[in-house]
Amino acid sequence: MGRVRGKSWMQEHVADAYVKRARAEGKRSRAAYKLDEIAGRDRLLRPGMLVVDLGAAPGSWSQVAAERVAPGGDVIAVDMLDMAPLRGVTFICGDFREASVLAEVERALGARKVDLVLSDMAPNLSGIAATDQARALELAELALQLAMKHLKPQGNFLVKTFQGAGFEAFVKLLRQRFTTVAVRKPGASRDRSSEVYLLGKGLRAAGAAK
Repeated sequence: MGRVRGKSWMQEHVADAYVKRARAEGKRSRAAYKLDEIAGRDRLLRPGMLVVDLGAAPGSWSQVAAERVAPGGDVIAVDMLDMAPLRGVTFICGDFREASVLAEVERALGARKVDLVLSDMAPNLSGIAATDQARALELAELALQLAMKHLKPQGNFLVKTFQGAGFEAFVKLLRQRFTTVAVRKPGASRDRSSEVYLLGKGLRAAGAAK
């Protein structure tokens, strides 16, 4: 999902320590270190787990997840943009908001329930703060809907959101669905960015929302 980026952004990007580290270590983007930090801190990924990664391209989160859930684990990655193949990752190209793409995800899952749903999705930015915030929250809510349908009992959900209108209401919603909810701002997330990651751990049983 694209963004308008100017010369100053490109200069900062080239000089970025995480960008240089990603290139040196063979990661697909600096975003790999966001998931790597959160997953390590919160013990999100273990061998044998089944993970769904929404907004996966270019594949940095899927790359981290696949490495950590091996052996025996699987990652199902979804994005509107194409993504080069990764070992241990099943990639579905399409907009997961469309019924046909959701059906393809469900075929890939079969009868299996998911241990962890990841969403690093962000909208195409319009430059209008209220509009961009509303679009970001819509994506987060749709990711939550998928998580609620496919997570195992006590499964976990990690989603990118942006601080602003509607943020607190979304946090409240997560607290109704999960035993614990935490806000994470990993080191690889640029300080000026309003992005944060919300982590819901321990999906509540149906009817157990509080």
